[in-house]
Amino acid sequence: MPSPFPPPPRRATELRDRFAAEARSERPDLSVLCLLTGAAADGSLDDAGLDAAQVELDRLAGLLPYRPGGPRAWAGALRDLLGERCGFHGTPGDYRRLDSSLLQHVLRRRRGLPILLSVVWLEVARRAGAPVYGVALPGHFVVGFGAAEERVLADPFDGGRLLTGADAELLVAGATGAPLDASALEPARPLEVVRRILHNIRAWAAARPERSDVALWALDLSLRLPAHPARLRYERGLLLVQRCDFLAGAAELEAYAELVEAVDEAAAEKVRGEARVARAKLN
Repeated sequence: MPSPFPPPPRRATELRDRFAAEARSERPDLSVLCLLTGAAADGSLDDAGLDAAQVELDRLAGLLPYRPGGPRAWAGALRDLLGERCGFHGTPGDYRRLDSSLLQHVLRRRRGLPILLSVVWLEVARRAGAPVYGVALPGHFVVGFGAAEERVLADPFDGGRLLTGADAELLVAGATGAPLDASALEPARPLEVVRRILHNIRAWAAARPERSDVALWALDLSLRLPAHPARLRYERGLLLVQRCDFLAGAAELEAYAELVEAVDEAAAEKVRGEARVARAKLN
């Protein structure tokens, strides 16, 4: 399947506004934010498609046994349903696909990146009443069940394999070469999960200069998350210049320079120089 292409401008603006409203709500809904991200990527996903994805998550939750027991029983029930019965898992090839970061495609293909497969687990388990949360291990996202003293970790990318503490340490060491810090086991909040998903999408696009359109919409959504890094404005300005939108790119660079001037005048002047170079390309 070819990589999806973004929707028309009016629809894209509407989706960005809905994403921003959800991200700034009192209790952001992870599935809604992930599906709006998917719609920003794929113009074929309309509101009926958004609703159908939510219905599928509800359907999967309805297949779980009623309150199977403690954290280990919940993790086993999710593994049996999603990993074994439904076949949700990942492969190395999934890292090369944009649709591995889009929830609607992950639900259809039952393949995806660790973080998107974890989103499926989180949303299905949450609907069924499980004590579940995301765990943003460095380099590999997993899910957790239960409080710290009885915590059970599962790896949806590996079909839901239950992880011992040593397994988690090996995952982190293999991905980063560093030891596992206990703080990495804390529950990941919905906006943290979405921020990491958008970062993955931007990394995918960075390796494919011909898909700068993907980098742009992912940046636009990232900038609508509360407390986003100011440097994203700089990244967006450079991207617009790369896409030959010199005027908009220069304006974005100048806006970033205004933000950083108070703390780093030299950096601000350097960015203003880049803006002048961009404007000069209009001549």
